[in-house]
This record gives sequence, C-alpha cells and structure tokens, in this order.
Amino acid sequence: MTYPKDIQITAPEQFALLNDPDFLNQAVTRFLQQFLEAEITSFLQAEPYQRTGERTGYRNGYKPRIVKTRVGRIELSVPQDREGRFSSALFARFQRSEKALILALQEAYLQGVSTRKVTKITEALCGTSFSKSQVSQLCQDLDEDINAWRERSLDQAYPYLIIDATYLHIRSRGQVASEGVLIVSGIAESGHRDILSIDVAHTETEATYADLFKDLKKRGLKGVQLVISDHHEGLQNAIKRHFQGASWQHCQTHFHRNIKGITPPKHQREVAEALKDVFNAPDHNTAQQRLSQLMDTYEEILPNVVDKIDRDIIHCLACFHFPKKHQRRIRTTNLLERLNREIKRRADVVQIFPNQEACQRLIGALCMEWSEEWITGRRYLDMTDLK
Repeated sequence: MTYPKDIQITAPEQFALLNDPDFLNQAVTRFLQQFLEAEITSFLQAEPYQRTGERTGYRNGYKPRIVKTRVGRIELSVPQDREGRFSSALFARFQRSEKALILALQEAYLQGVSTRKVTKITEALCGTSFSKSQVSQLCQDLDEDINAWRERSLDQAYPYLIIDATYLHIRSRGQVASEGVLIVSGIAESGHRDILSIDVAHTETEATYADLFKDLKKRGLKGVQLVISDHHEGLQNAIKRHFQGASWQHCQTHFHRNIKGITPPKHQREVAEALKDVFNAPDHNTAQQRLSQLMDTYEEILPNVVDKIDRDIIHCLACFHFPKKHQRRIRTTNLLERLNREIKRRADVVQIFPNQEACQRLIGALCMEWSEEWITGRRYLDMTDLK
C-alpha cells in the first residue's frame, strides 16, 4: 500500500502548532485525507486520470464521513470507486470492542434500563439521534463477525488450557441478575496464546462447563495435557469427564486466597509466606519437603488450615511435572487477569447490560481483539521441551 512519505512542517505551521488550538485538528484532518487518497490509489493501482494497464477500477467521487477523535470532530471526504468495492482500512481499525460498547449503551438507553450516568455517557458519545432499527442493524453486522470467530475451527493442539469466570450484571425477565462470563484460553503447540471460547451463562455448573467443552471438542480442540482453573466443583467434574488423561492445576493464587480466608489474622502473613516458599520450590521433591515442614509447624496451632492444605494442595503442584521454563506461567490463571480487568472496566461503563446478547457481544468483541493480538504477537512459551 502507498502512504504519504514526507510531510514537511513549515515555520508558520510550527508556530500555529504551538499557539493555535485548532491547528492539530487541521493537521490530523490533512494527514488522514492524504491517507485515504493513498489508499484508493493503491487499491485501483492508478493515480487520478493516469493511464496504465495495471488499473483495476475507476474513481467515482467522494462521500462525507465524520470521525470523532481525541483532537475533536474531523470531517473527511472518503473516495469511492464505481463498483463500490473500496473500503478504507482507516475505519475498519476502529476497534470492534468500542463499537460493541457504544451499542450496549445505545441498547440500554433505548430499553430504558440505563442509569443517569449511562444516559449521560450515551448522549455524549452517540447523541440521541439513533433508532431501534439502526441499533438492530449495527448489532447484526457486529454479531456476524463475532459469531464467526466464536465458531472457528481449532486447527492446532492446545497442551495448556486456562479457564476462568467473571460475573457481570445483566437484565433478564425484568430483573437484574449476576451472570457468569466463562472464558477459555489456551497455549497452542506453537507457543502462542489464544482465546478459544467465551460464553455467558445463568449459572456456573458442571452442565454449563460440559456444554462448553463439548463445543470446543466439536470445533477441533485436541492435545490438552493440563487444565488450569480455580476450585469450582462443577468445573472440576467437567474437566475429569471431558479431558481424561489431562492433569488439573489448581490455580495457586486462588488457593492462597482460600487458605487466607480460614487462617486467623495473626498467622495469615507467615502462612502465606510458607505457602509461597512451597510454590517457589525449584522442583517437586523440594516442594514436598517444604510442605511437610509447613504442616509440622502449624499442625498443632492451626489444625483446620493444615487439614485443608493436606487435602487440596496436591493439585496445586501439578505444574512441577511440566517443563521448568513453563511452570511460572501455568501455575495460575493470571494469564487472564489483565483481560478480566479490561472486561470489568468496560462493564463498569455500561453498569447493567440490557440483555445477555449485549453482554456477549461486548465481551466477544473484546476477546476477539485480544485473540488477534496474541496469535500475531510474540510466543508466550517455548514448547520444544514439552513432550
């Protein structure tokens, strides 16, 4: 693609940049207009009025387009071609998640379930000159992309699965309920991370996870060796049933929190440090030695805590049976921590989703973007040591 290579800034322009508040808006407008002209030239393989055998079409005027940016409202003239095939990448880059967020706000506004805060945000972002039919069409267009991504085939093996859930407020049957957003991510045999599945469920049960895993296997999920999750009983049962032969890693972060919850305040710090020492052991044998020492130390003074550790910690140590270089990244569900924070940040703007579809659309769009970033980015793990 051809891009404008040199944009010279003259002395008067430099003065305006520093003193004229509108200059930056004008500069961005000029640059983006040049970008659009370069794009259609590359698309048609010809400059305006240029005669060339490589030409693939002809220009056909312009249509106006207004873009809201951080430097204000920008008015552009988008070039068209006769066949209507040209579509600028400039607007395609407006993130799907931002579209989904605005749509969620619009739906909430139209259905009258938004709070005062959401109403103000909606008016500021969108104005009020949108209709139910416009929102419906925009939702349909975005849903097609997201559903295609959610139903895509999984062509690689995924030795590691990471599963987590977060809870959001959704209006259903006239009431507001807390519903679970179930996210399954994976580390592929290539070493890249990916988000394999998202689902919004009324309840987090064994049946819910069983349906989720069935769908993943139907799409081609294979090669699972380790599943990392919290201690949810229904999830554990579904893992045993659908991933026979795979190990289960109880997230060490979740385990820490569970132990802290049953430890008297005056002992919480020392017990946490002792557990951390176990988890940071260089190998499985050393971890077992440190664990025995921990239980010997607290068996008399904290019997309930020691019983809990003795009963459940074995699953926290599953990561020691995998390559040493992988262990820190497969011992918790922290891989999804940043994503969950971003989901919460977007959900806080909406506050209450007007329906399950709006929630699924926003979370799906966000996960789709993260997935694209992960699979095209750097390798998360070197998988050559994994058998």
